[in-house]
Amino acid sequence: MSNSVQNYSRPHVTGKVERRIRLDTELVIKDLVAQVEDKVILKGASLTVRSGEIHALMGPNGSGKSTLANVLMGNPFYQVVKGEVLYKGEDLLAMAPDERARKGLFIAFQYPVSIPGVTMASFLRTAVSARRGYDKDALMSLAEFQKLVRAKVEELQVDPAVLGRYVNEGFSGGEKKRAEILQMAVLEPEIAIMDETDSGLDVDAVKIVAAGVNRMYESSGRKMGALVITHYPRILKYIKPTRVHVMFDGRIVTSGEAELAEELDQIGYDGIRAQYEQVAAEVAGEGEVRSAGKVFWVKH
Repeated sequence: MSNSVQNYSRPHVTGKVERRIRLDTELVIKDLVAQVEDKVILKGASLTVRSGEIHALMGPNGSGKSTLANVLMGNPFYQVVKGEVLYKGEDLLAMAPDERARKGLFIAFQYPVSIPGVTMASFLRTAVSARRGYDKDALMSLAEFQKLVRAKVEELQVDPAVLGRYVNEGFSGGEKKRAEILQMAVLEPEIAIMDETDSGLDVDAVKIVAAGVNRMYESSGRKMGALVITHYPRILKYIKPTRVHVMFDGRIVTSGEAELAEELDQIGYDGIRAQYEQVAAEVAGEGEVRSAGKVFWVKH
């Protein structure tokens, strides 16, 4: 089972040119089923994120949002049972996590880990060298790296002292999230996945993080694609999504324009939950395509 596929406007191009544009700019998730140990969490998720699009994935706790992020970045604790994920036309699931990152996929974690003994500067220099295709034992020149990171620190209004600190060691929640945004800025991903980056932040910190993401989006010429995973709609007041999706029980059950996030902010998830339960009951009984209100469920 999977949700229906949304339609997006495309530039009018044909033949090989159209194929090149489509393959070079898409992250395509098709009917993805994934589990942890014996528990199935994703139950047929489908989603497409293209260059220049900002998608918001919302849903209550336990709906499968963070599981999707972990699968996309290759967390070995999550086993894909069915479905496929294509990135630039290639099988993403066949790639090692570092290969995914080198090809331009980035994730800002909900709970960033500490790396004692490794400074932010050393970590960033190693990461950006790999991202830019340097040989395994080679690094970007120190002068070039310093020029790059200073520009990003200034652009994001980050305290330069963070570069001399160990990665996330002793960082506050807000500092960890800003450090993730700095990493994103230095690596310049083509598709960025933000897994509840706003979790645990106060309003001022959310604004700072959102401003950083918006600056990166603009500096990319509005070509960076993003999947913003969040439980609450407040960050979407500052990062304007192209498309909003709601996940329940491992499925994306409804999608809409930015106004859908505003509606959820007003009524919460209860209304969507009631529609979802109605559809689930009907499908269990008859196994056909069903919809109730905004919620859809399609059996292929």
